Amino acid sequence: MTEDRNFDDIAHKFAKNIYGSDKGEIRQVIVWDDLMQILTHFSGQTTPLHILDAGGGLAQMSQKLAMLGHQITLCDLSQEMLDLAKQEVTEHGLLERFRFVHSPVQSVQQHLTEPVDIILFHAVMEWLTEPQEALQQLLTLVRPGGIVSVMFYNQHGLVYKNAVCGNIPHILNGMPHRKRFKLQPQKGLLPADVYQWIEHAGCQIMGKSGIRCFSDYIGNMTNMGEFEFADLLALEQQFCRQEPYLSLGRYIHVWARKQPQEEQ
Repeated sequence: MTEDRNFDDIAHKFAKNIYGSDKGEIRQVIVWDDLMQILTHFSGQTTPLHILDAGGGLAQMSQKLAMLGHQITLCDLSQEMLDLAKQEVTEHGLLERFRFVHSPVQSVQQHLTEPVDIILFHAVMEWLTEPQEALQQLLTLVRPGGIVSVMFYNQHGLVYKNAVCGNIPHILNGMPHRKRFKLQPQKGLLPADVYQWIEHAGCQIMGKSGIRCFSDYIGNMTNMGEFEFADLLALEQQFCRQEPYLSLGRYIHVWARKQPQEEQ
C-alpha cells in the first residue's frame, strides 16, 4: 500500500458489508458500551461536547452521540462516504449537530479553531501508510482532560485468524499483501505499539476492549453446538475486556485521557 486508502470506489459496499452485518453489530455494541463509559468522565460538563470523528465514514457511532446532544465534526478522505453519512444524518434529523469536512485526518487541524473534547479514530490506522504519525497529529487536537477513542485492526488477531483457517504457509511467509480483499486490511497493528504511541503523547490509557474475540474464529458449523446470535453477542460482551481474549480480538478499542501538563 503506497497511499492512504480512499473508499470512494466501494463506499456503498462498505456500508452494507461492514455495518449491515452481525460482525458490524458486535463491533457497534462493544464500542458503544465503551463510549458510555467515556462519557462519564464529562458528567460535570453542562455544555455539549465537541467530538471529532476522524476518518468517520458513515458516522455510525458519532450519530448516536449527536442524538445525546453533542456536536460532531465528521472528517473523511472519501467524499462519497461523507455524502452517504450526510444523507443518514439528515434522515435522522441531526444535521444541525454535524459539520462535514472533506479532508485527510492528517490535515483536519486546518478546519478546527480549538481543541476538541473527544476524538474518535476508529478503524482508520490500518489503512494509512504512516499510522503513528497520523495518531500523534490527532492527539495534539485533544484538549487537556479530553479523551481519545482509538480502534485498530489487531495484528495478533490477523495471525490467529489465518492459523484457524489453515493458512499456515501464508503466516510463515510474513502474510504478504493480497489484493483481492478490498474490505479487509492487509496488515494489522501491534497493540503494544499503539499503546506506546498513545502514552508517549501524554495520554493515560483508561480502558481496552477486544472486538470480536470469538465470532471471527468460529469455522465450519457442522457438528458444532447450537447457539443464537444473542448468545454470541453475550459471550463477546462477557469476555471482551479480559485477557487473554481481549488481545485476540480482530480489532482492539482503547481509550485514553490526555493528561494536563501538571499531571504529566
